[in-house]
Amino acid sequence: MDIERLKSAFRGIYQTEPILVKSPGRINIIGEHTDYNGGFVMPAAINKAIYVAVSKRDDEEIHLYSESYQASYASSITAIEKSDLGWANYVLGVADQLVKRGYKINGFNLYLDGNVPLGAGLSSSAALECATAFALDHLNDLGISQMDLALISQKAEHVFAGVNCGIMDQFASVFGKQDHAVLLDCRTMEYEYIPLELKGYKLVLLNTNVKHSLSDSAYNQRRSQCEQGVAWISAHHPEVTSLRDANINMLEEFVKPKDTEVYQKCKYVVEEIGRIQKAAEALKQGDLVALGKLMLETHEGLSQQYEVSCKELDFLVDYVKDLDHVLGARMMGGGFGGCTINIVKDENIDALILEVSALYEKEFGLSLDAYVVETANGSALIDA
Repeated sequence: MDIERLKSAFRGIYQTEPILVKSPGRINIIGEHTDYNGGFVMPAAINKAIYVAVSKRDDEEIHLYSESYQASYASSITAIEKSDLGWANYVLGVADQLVKRGYKINGFNLYLDGNVPLGAGLSSSAALECATAFALDHLNDLGISQMDLALISQKAEHVFAGVNCGIMDQFASVFGKQDHAVLLDCRTMEYEYIPLELKGYKLVLLNTNVKHSLSDSAYNQRRSQCEQGVAWISAHHPEVTSLRDANINMLEEFVKPKDTEVYQKCKYVVEEIGRIQKAAEALKQGDLVALGKLMLETHEGLSQQYEVSCKELDFLVDYVKDLDHVLGARMMGGGFGGCTINIVKDENIDALILEVSALYEKEFGLSLDAYVVETANGSALIDA
């Protein structure tokens, strides 16, 4: 990102000097559909970010401008309401949460740009929310903790964007650390930085550019199936309040006899929670081969047990899974589209992208987007 261009564009619109903040998008190394089951996730911030330039106003007005959409929006601290502009709601939602929590904030000017691909499942929305929260905290000397910045941003997405997301995306954007993933306990919010040293390999994201309409209804159905499994187990084991507390024996005894479909979904989650723990240990030992195998197991589980994959995602994983220069691959995110995440040897990346892109277009008539990403630090001021 050209920081001088960012500052110049801001000055051109608002005739004043800004402070600059960036907040990154995120990937998830392993741990899908475990967050709402009281389990763990292992996200990492990436070197693609949302950038905001902000200045304080002498009045209560809010003035916003999006470079990507070439659009502006104006509001007021005293009358924050949802906009018809989706991008503006992420900013307005954060300001609304700050006001509702009793923080005193001035009116502000905000210009936003970024290089997080939109719609690719890399959490551009969470990055914008976290960048806004970080900037307004700094601008108004509010002294908000990192955890509260993430929680404020999450609540903004719930209320103003209408997306009932978990905490992982905002947490990763705020707490990211270069050359590390973050093992986050979604029940207690305790976290541990796990070294992610790729030693001659890189993370390559392959974007299917599809989003099947089944995703929302299927998500709700999977969630209710997990809750049903817990209810059947907790009738005999009251200490089991989520699948985090369950084991395979409990599923075999109390869930499988009642509903094999619910059993399969719950079994995936219990096994995935175990895989995340194994992945953390593998990374601590620098064992990328073991991590890659676990990622492939996760994809198999998501595709065959949890049934949230699609033919496009399966095609991409099937193509790379037996290649010597690819250690691991899996679908990433909620499912039914989006990206696969792959660990690929440096010298083979360009050739792999060319090969798989051609085959993907031939198979589905769709172009494939590829992003080579590195881990990065979380929300921060830019000194420029």
